[in-house]
Amino acid sequence: MAATEISLLINADAEQLWRMLREPSRVAQWHGWDIDGLGEEITQIYFSSVTESADHLRLELEMGDVFVLEPRPDGTLLTLTRGVTTGEWAKYDADVTEGWTMFVHQLKFAVERHPKTPRRTLYVDGTSAAHTNLWDALGIDTGWLPEAGEAYEITLNTGATLAGKVWYRTETQVGLTVADYAEHGDGLLIMAAQAPLPGVREHPGAQICATTYGLGAHHFDAIAAQWDAFMEDHYSDE
Repeated sequence: MAATEISLLINADAEQLWRMLREPSRVAQWHGWDIDGLGEEITQIYFSSVTESADHLRLELEMGDVFVLEPRPDGTLLTLTRGVTTGEWAKYDADVTEGWTMFVHQLKFAVERHPKTPRRTLYVDGTSAAHTNLWDALGIDTGWLPEAGEAYEITLNTGATLAGKVWYRTETQVGLTVADYAEHGDGLLIMAAQAPLPGVREHPGAQICATTYGLGAHHFDAIAAQWDAFMEDHYSDE
């Protein structure tokens, strides 16, 4: 079986990206979302039993996942090659790959848009016994959504109107920059549809990850409440 690779061209030099991978405070600007224990998670993944190349272009993590940086004239090509997952953890492999996809796009966004601005990130997820299609629930026609890099404006079924650019699209994920998610510039909204996964979840699921910058507490709480309500309405099954 061929190894799974996730590659992104990032508008930054390799030295800057290496710092984003090797300084805990910088990793915290893109990896995951706001949870208790995020620092411990970062330490475990990026700083326990890892191998660094002398040229600072290759980082191998404990579980066998490998980051490679390739300098290019227009930036740096970052490639993450997934390690082989075995044993009890093998059933989570598809979800882990989807998680890494989210993380590397968050890395690209952080380094290109907010390299020095602290973020505040909310995350909600759930499953649907009714097999609810995430894009239908949101009111997004992915067939008509612009391609990555193009402008969009959309009113979701939640009532929120979002505008910005399409950050990325995969078969299961959509990333949108959102002007309303940052005091200056924009924030990032990632929406992911999850298929049922044997031994992990019986029903299809959904993930919403919204990364914001510089918002006041009232504004941030309103966004969080909106996504909490969406998940409760459509993906509240255990």
